[in-house]
Amino acid sequence: MLTGSMVALVTPMTASGAVNYGELRRLFDWHIAEGTEALVIAGTTGESATLTRDEHLELLERSTELAAGRIPIVAGTGSNSTRQTLELSIEASRLDIAGLLIVTPYYNKPTQEGLVRHYTVIADAVDKPILLYNVPGRTAVDLKPATVIRLAKHARIAGIKDATADLGRVSVLRQGCGDRFALLSGDDASSREFMLAGGDGVISVTGNVMPGAMRALCDAARAGRKAEAAAIDESLADLHRDLFIESNPIPVKWALKEMGLIGPGIRLPLTELAEQYRPAVRAAMTRAGVGQEEIRGEAGGR
Repeated sequence: MLTGSMVALVTPMTASGAVNYGELRRLFDWHIAEGTEALVIAGTTGESATLTRDEHLELLERSTELAAGRIPIVAGTGSNSTRQTLELSIEASRLDIAGLLIVTPYYNKPTQEGLVRHYTVIADAVDKPILLYNVPGRTAVDLKPATVIRLAKHARIAGIKDATADLGRVSVLRQGCGDRFALLSGDDASSREFMLAGGDGVISVTGNVMPGAMRALCDAARAGRKAEAAAIDESLADLHRDLFIESNPIPVKWALKEMGLIGPGIRLPLTELAEQYRPAVRAAMTRAGVGQEEIRGEAGGR
């Protein structure tokens, strides 16, 4: 089961927008050292919507090579086209990945029955575990708990990343989907409560900046150590909030640039973090414990 502290990894890019695989290697090595339990590649935070099909597949393939069996890779392969999602998922399934993360089709606004058929077509065609991804704030469609429970009956649909911040869903899904089905938070700010309520982990944006702390938070929350989890979460609260001060991944890529881990590259229609928001993100980083020497790190030498 894919559980614990999982990170929705950014895709490092050069100033011209090309994927920077040298910086990607650096991120992989860092996350492995910090205890991240799985990396999600080419998700929302990885700017999947701006990747061409060839770039998308190359990014996944190169990521499995960089992982080299050291950390599980989950491939984001969702789109708003069932056929496109199916084709990409089949190609990705040929790689050494642990599973597929498939977002609900966006913009189309499918019915719940359409969602069942969409996911079933893909699950019938691949041989890797599938994580459903429900993020209504971006897709304009909500994968309802009753629909998730229907889909959980499929042998290859193994869990859900739920980014609704609706904690009442945890017990409903656990009861309806059973213990084999992974319940993963997709909302950093409520992930502690999600796990304390019976969730299995988080696919985190904050974990890009503070992977060790997010691993510690997950370990404490999943073990029921409420006070310890609350203390860690409190130190990260400003990051949970301010890494979404503009559209994700704008703030988190800027934060990683400030830490000297990646360059400034980001693809239109996204832009670099606006000047007026930088003090808030920098303050959140400081409060979370990112040291000033680490923030500036290698930035001056790039």
